[in-house]
Amino acid sequence: MSDKVLIRDIAVGGGAPVSIQSMTNVDSRDEEALMRQIRELEDAGCEIIRISVPDMDALDTFREVRKKTESPLVADIHFDYRLAVGSIEAGADKVRINPGNIGSPERVKAVVDAAKAARIPIRVGVNSGSLEKDILEKYGRVTAEALAESALRNVKMLEDMDFGDIVISIKSSDVRMTYDAYKIAASKTTHPFHVGITEAGTLKRGQVKSATGIGALLLAGIGDTIRVSLTSDPVNEVYFAQDILEAIGFREPAFDIVSCPTCGRTKIDLGPLVDDVEQRLNSLRAEEDLPKGLKIAVMGCVVNGPGEAREADFGICGGDKQGLIIRKGEVIKKVEESALADELIRVIRAEYSR
Repeated sequence: MSDKVLIRDIAVGGGAPVSIQSMTNVDSRDEEALMRQIRELEDAGCEIIRISVPDMDALDTFREVRKKTESPLVADIHFDYRLAVGSIEAGADKVRINPGNIGSPERVKAVVDAAKAARIPIRVGVNSGSLEKDILEKYGRVTAEALAESALRNVKMLEDMDFGDIVISIKSSDVRMTYDAYKIAASKTTHPFHVGITEAGTLKRGQVKSATGIGALLLAGIGDTIRVSLTSDPVNEVYFAQDILEAIGFREPAFDIVSCPTCGRTKIDLGPLVDDVEQRLNSLRAEEDLPKGLKIAVMGCVVNGPGEAREADFGICGGDKQGLIIRKGEVIKKVEESALADELIRVIRAEYSR
């Protein structure tokens, strides 16, 4: 089990639930835009919000934003140690630095001393695009071993300054390299890890890479907080991070739909039916106090349909232009295809409106 640190009121590591992070992508000097995006992230369920602080104007904005939200805020700093110290003084709940590009040991120590005084953690962030020259020369190129060595070297720098509230991130756009780097580092330290696939890409491609990399690491027992990095609205990062945690069983979903991929035996138009059921369930969840984790099966034929539908809380088992509605393992009625979604939602609503 990893060590535990606190980011405001969010525990990271030490057996705490995996938390979801995202990062604002509006101009860090635009207070109005920044606050609008922070509110959107909060509404989506983001638990830790990171903000880049590239200059003193951005630091001034960070200071004002800090006064207007209770969300844990992480200041993302590169190169200028004064921005890190200033962000801590402005109320950052964590700072993200790469000690290797902050400058001299004295400058790193100034950041460490400020974080120690404020009792906040430091995230040591290493990316494949910012490895030290000597490590690149040693390995000849960016490798998992090089990334892990860089991260552990920078962690040791902070440890030698008697600082232990550390979170480690090691990121590459290469899924396998990222996975291997975290595995190496996790075998040599007990500090908690922030995991993600950096620069994962567009909404579609980035989701695939993030699900593969983050999911694999979490299932291997590595990762205490996550960020899905997408070239998209950061709200999408939060939603997809939630999807990953639900898919691997780390969070209970509002509901889980089981549906078959269809085949030549399917005699109902299953695709639109499943989409319709999902939309209606989202609407119903907003109206009714449904229990979390409901399992809904929408199956296309009699091969696996009856079994899956009976194992679910509620289900549809398709037939020839019609289907069965099943509740808690029992067949309720047979209805025409056009009425399947209506009847399923009616049965669910009746169950929880009693």
